Amino acid sequence: MKYAAAYYVNFEIYPIETGLRATGNLGRPPAVKASQTRFSIYAMPRPARLTYGLYAWLPAHGYRYVHPANRRSFELLEPVGKVFEKISPDDDSADWITLRYDEQQFLVSPELFKELYEKPAFSFGDLVREARPANGRPPHQGLVSDVFWNEATSRASYQLVERKRKLPQVFAETELQLAG
Repeated sequence: MKYAAAYYVNFEIYPIETGLRATGNLGRPPAVKASQTRFSIYAMPRPARLTYGLYAWLPAHGYRYVHPANRRSFELLEPVGKVFEKISPDDDSADWITLRYDEQQFLVSPELFKELYEKPAFSFGDLVREARPANGRPPHQGLVSDVFWNEATSRASYQLVERKRKLPQVFAETELQLAG
C-alpha cells in the first residue's frame, strides 16, 4: 500500500518482530529489546474527504474569528492567499473548525472559511521535483511547505523545502511533478 508523502506530528511505530505497538516520537519503545530494532513506519492516513480552502482573515477583522490559543501564530502566518486543509469534520453547528497549514493547526471560526472546489495538485509534505530545470542545472527536489492560491487564475503555486532550506522561488503547478 502506498501512502502520500507527508509528514505529520502524530504517527505510529510498529516493531516488525513483535506484536508491540508504540506511538509518539521515533525513539525506540521501552518494551522493545535491542535485538528488535527494525521498525515499519505507517503514515497516518489523511481524513477521508480532505477539504481545501482559503481563510481571508486580517487583524483588522478582529480577533473573534481566531481561537485565543492560536491568535499570535495565526497572525504571524499571514493567512490571506494561502491554502488550508480543513481537518475537522463537517459540522455546521461547531463554534470552531480546525485548519492545517503545513505542520501547524489552528482553531478558527467557520464564518471566513471559503472552500476551494478545485483541489490543488500537491499538498503539504508531498515530495516533488522541478519538471524542467533551467540551463542544465539539476532540478530542485523537496517537500511542499507552502501552498498559495491565485484567485484571479484559480491556480495554486508552491514553495519547497530542499535540504532543510526553504527555496525563495515559488513554482506553478505545471513546473512541478511528483518525485519517485
